[in-house]
Amino acid sequence: MGLFNSLLGNAGVVDKETLLKDFGKILIAEEQIETGFKLIRDTFIFTSKRLILVDKQGITGRKSEYLSLPYKSISRFSIETAGTFDLDAELKIWISSDHQPAVSKKFNKSVDVYEVQKLLASFVLG
Repeated sequence: MGLFNSLLGNAGVVDKETLLKDFGKILIAEEQIETGFKLIRDTFIFTSKRLILVDKQGITGRKSEYLSLPYKSISRFSIETAGTFDLDAELKIWISSDHQPAVSKKFNKSVDVYEVQKLLASFVLG
């Protein structure tokens, strides 16, 4: 089932030490990694200052795009919980006055989407 979930693009929690080792070079002084999630090859990182989305591109995944979303630029967000037949929960994030979400990510049941929403809310609303 783990391979099946990975193929569908579901997320799993990544420990802070691994995130710091892999992405520490893109952090600024006094920025701390709070938590992160792996979505096949991509990574979704909450820091004390911003949300960082690492998008691995191409067949080999050697090329990466780092999308940095300061929490103050996030205008709204939503979660959609998993259902009976739809086993994924989804997080959507809108930037400024965009009508379509700038970010839409799916999480499997190993990630508590309520905790993800609470973490995002604490940074955006705090």
